[in-house]
Amino acid sequence: MIEERRERADAARNRRAILRATEDLLARHRPEQISMEQVAAAAGVGKGTVFHRFGSRMGLMVALMQERAYALEEAVASGPPPLGPGVPPEERLMAFLDAIVDVVGRNKGLLAALGHAATAAPRPEWKEHGEHRDEDGDHPVYRFWHGHTSALIAARRPDLDGELLAHILLGSLQSEPVLRLLERGETMRLAASLRVMASGMLAAPAPALA
Repeated sequence: MIEERRERADAARNRRAILRATEDLLARHRPEQISMEQVAAAAGVGKGTVFHRFGSRMGLMVALMQERAYALEEAVASGPPPLGPGVPPEERLMAFLDAIVDVVGRNKGLLAALGHAATAAPRPEWKEHGEHRDEDGDHPVYRFWHGHTSALIAARRPDLDGELLAHILLGSLQSEPVLRLLERGETMRLAASLRVMASGMLAAPAPALA
């Protein structure tokens, strides 16, 4: 029993080390530039350990995005304000956009890379890691980000098309100019610009009726 607990503790420690190493590498490189060998060396584990735990590079990327996305989802649902409940929708929206920029800044291009890979061809890694795209092809991480963003816009301005505006805000994060901006470490600039866009949307005059 003691040996079994030690093995579980070792496995959990290795998993954390591998994910942390992957995120550190993603802070400097795009996903397609990172190899499993690089991750193993940075995590201080054998390459076989990485493959055994995650199966492939895509499986590793999926696991990392899951972990970071779930942490953000928990913070939104039950964390302290302004990210969590307890403040006006506009304040929560600004905090949420800041949090998304932080995740994307530490994992440059990851969401875009996952979306492209899954759209280009079905990958067994998605099912193996519990990832299921909906009928429109949306990745579950993006689906949550979009759903929360559009809900906050609607709560503040029900007269606006919150669903479309949320797509416009979040879609900018997957553009090549923004990825280059993140590669230069200009996350604060991106966060400030997203706030300006969101504030402008919420302050816009009511749309004229057709």
